[in-house]
Formats: sequence, C-alpha cells, structure tokens
Amino acid sequence: MRGPWIVGVLLAGLLLGACGDPSSGPEAPPPSAPAGSATTHQRAPASPGARTPVKAPRVLYLGDSLAMENQNVLGRELRRELRAGYRSVPYSGTTLCDYLEGTAERSLVPARDKAAALVRSLRPDFVVLQFWGNAWDFTWCMDGITYDASREKYFRRYEADAHRLIEQITAAGGSHRPRIVWVLQGPDPITPDRVRRVNGLYERLAAASDGLVADAGKTVSPAPDRYTWTQYLPCTAHERARPGYCTQPGRDRTALHRDDDYLHFCLAPTTSTPKPCPVRSPGILRIAREITETIRQSAP
Repeated sequence: MRGPWIVGVLLAGLLLGACGDPSSGPEAPPPSAPAGSATTHQRAPASPGARTPVKAPRVLYLGDSLAMENQNVLGRELRRELRAGYRSVPYSGTTLCDYLEGTAERSLVPARDKAAALVRSLRPDFVVLQFWGNAWDFTWCMDGITYDASREKYFRRYEADAHRLIEQITAAGGSHRPRIVWVLQGPDPITPDRVRRVNGLYERLAAASDGLVADAGKTVSPAPDRYTWTQYLPCTAHERARPGYCTQPGRDRTALHRDDDYLHFCLAPTTSTPKPCPVRSPGILRIAREITETIRQSAP
C-alpha cells in the first residue's frame, strides 16, 4: 500500500488540487475568486414539476478538494431544484479540524472562513460537510496524526474534532440552528476500511445530533458492493439524456475517475491551483444530485 505509484498519485493531485484548466471543457466556468475563497450563487427557478420547499433553503457547503471540484454543480442543482440560496467555501487538502475556530494559526482555513464564523454571518438552514477524511500528515491541525501510523489514534482524533465542529456550528446558529448534512464518501481502493469507518462515524454523528446523511458515495459505487471501487459504472437515464454525461454510450457506461486519479471525480486534469471542475463529470453530478435530494426531503 505504500508503493511508488500511490505516492505519485497523492503528490500529483490527491490533496493539492481539485480540477483542471477551466478552458478545457464546456461546464459552467469557475468563479474568478482565488482558490479557497467563498463563492456566492443567486437563486434560480426550480425545474418545472419538481417539488420544492415552501421556503427556499439557505445552504452552506464546506469541505476538501472533493467539495472544491463539486461546488459549482451542487450550486446549480440546489438553485434549479430548490431555489436555494447557496454559499460554498471549500479548501483543498483540509479536514474537519481546519474548520474549527481556534485553529487559524495552524490551519489551511483562515479565521473568517471557519464553520462557526460563516454560520453566524450567513444564518444557513443547512451546513453540508464533505470530507473524505484526510489520512496523511498534510494539514497542520492534525498534529501529525495519520491513519497509516496509528489508525486508532487517527479515528479518536477525527471523532473528537467532529464533535467539536458540531458543537461550534450549533452554538453559532443560536435559535436558528442549522442542520448538518454529512456526505458519505465513495469507495477508496487503497484504504477501503478507513472510508467505511469514516462513513459509519458520520452516520452515528447525524443520528445523535439531529443531523442528516447524504449517501453520495453510494451513487458512485457498484450496486452489488457499496465499498468496491470502480472507474466506470452503467449510465443512468439522467446521464443518457444529457450530452457528455454518458461518456461511453456505445458501451452504456460512464467514467467516474480519470486514469491517473482514483479519488477525484473531475474528468479534467488536476492542477496545482484548486478550482471547481471545468468539464462535465458524471461522478460530480451524481454526488450533487444526491446531496440536493437529501436537502429536498428535509426542507420545510
């Protein structure tokens, strides 16, 4: 598991970047703000015939490089389906502790973009958290604790940080407490048990704190086995009806990952500057639709 090809994949893009050159494809262009800065999206009408909440929800989206590459597509789906107000503030390479207040000096997230600070200023109805579970010594706030070196210590720390994050978000919401949506992650071919345990933690946290779970990872997993990684899946009817989303229509299958990146779902090359995915990518659309549906079912 520590072979050279794994190290190469990690250094090339696992943590440093989310996607590629915005000129390389037809997807909606990324915002002009620098990587890691907040992007705000205005509300748009929902799809005809779609059930929308009586009150359009306000959604805050936080996370790592997966959230970085997803953010434009999720915003589009939320606006179209739910008329949602939407703000995304992802930072590539982060984990839960990066969004805790009190960690600004040893974190990849500045104080203004901590989860509690954003909740106090934006008053969201939902806070969507998408974290793959950074398992390497990449972000300072993990204090050098890694899954590879000490698995139980890693999980104890990860769970403690998750509880602190819930407490800070709850306190910041005051009388308008937002519901936290924990996004379950897709399969990992290198450490499948780690992802299974991280997802289990998210499910327990949601159950204990009136949170929600969006099983986006299931939508990018083969039907017979939720935790078996695959690069391709059969096209869905939704993908077949939209140009570019069924990437191999002759074989009725679509690509979830590039050949050189087993983690991210953006089909553009990874670059050193994190940015939203600039090309149509079926895995990102599947994840965004699942998160949107979870909020739809829970919004008043």
